[in-house]
Amino acid sequence: MIAFQNVTKTYNGSSALEDVTFQINPGEFISLAGRSGAGKSTVIKLLVGEEKPTKGRVFFGQYEVNKLKNKELPVLRRHIGIVFQEFRLLPTKTAYENVAFALEVAGRPIKEIHELVPQVLDMVGLADKGVNFPHQLSGGEKQRVAIARAMVHRPEVIIADEPTGNLDPFHTWEIINLLQKINQLGTTLILATHDKEIINALEKRVITLDHGRLIRDEEKGKYILV
Repeated sequence: MIAFQNVTKTYNGSSALEDVTFQINPGEFISLAGRSGAGKSTVIKLLVGEEKPTKGRVFFGQYEVNKLKNKELPVLRRHIGIVFQEFRLLPTKTAYENVAFALEVAGRPIKEIHELVPQVLDMVGLADKGVNFPHQLSGGEKQRVAIARAMVHRPEVIIADEPTGNLDPFHTWEIINLLQKINQLGTTLILATHDKEIINALEKRVITLDHGRLIRDEEKGKYILV
C-alpha cells in the first residue's frame, strides 16, 4: 500500500531524511519511532504530499505521491485520516459539528452527514457528547473527537502524529486502545511517537528513525536508541 524508495529530503542543505526505504502493507499497525527531529514528521508530510522528496519516490496505493499536482492531492488525502497531538478542533463548533465539518468541506450530502457522524462518535465512545463544545471535554475526549473526524471519511490509513503527547497516562492508553480497535477493523495505522513505553507495550512492527536515517525495522519491535 505505502512505499518509500530511497527517499532523501533536504532543507537548506540539511538532510531531514536520508536514503529511506520501507514498505507498509494494508492492515498493518506501524510505530514510527524516534526522538524529536528524527524525521517522523517529514515522513508524514511526504506521504500526504505536503512536501516532495529531494530524491527518491513515494507511493500510496495507485498514486506516486511525488508526481501528483497540487490539484490532485485532495483526492489522495481522502484515503488518509490524520490525528494530531494538539487536537486541532474548532472551538466554536460542538463535537458533532467538528466531525460533520470534515464532510461538509468535502461536499458530502446532508443526509449522508447525518448518518455518518453519529456512527463515528458512537465508535469512539462519544455518542452522548455530540452537543459538547471542546472546552467542555477532557483531553482524552477531545482526541477521540479528532479520531472520529479522521475516521469519518472511512480512510484506508490513519496517521496518528504524537496523538498522546498532551494526555495523562490514563487517557493515553484510552487513545492507544482505540487506535488498536480501529486497526483491528481493517484500517492501516501509522503511529508516530517517541513514547518508549507505548511502543514497547504494543509489540507491533517498529520503524526507527535517527537523524533522518532508518536504523531499524523490526516486527514486534522495541524502542531502541543508543
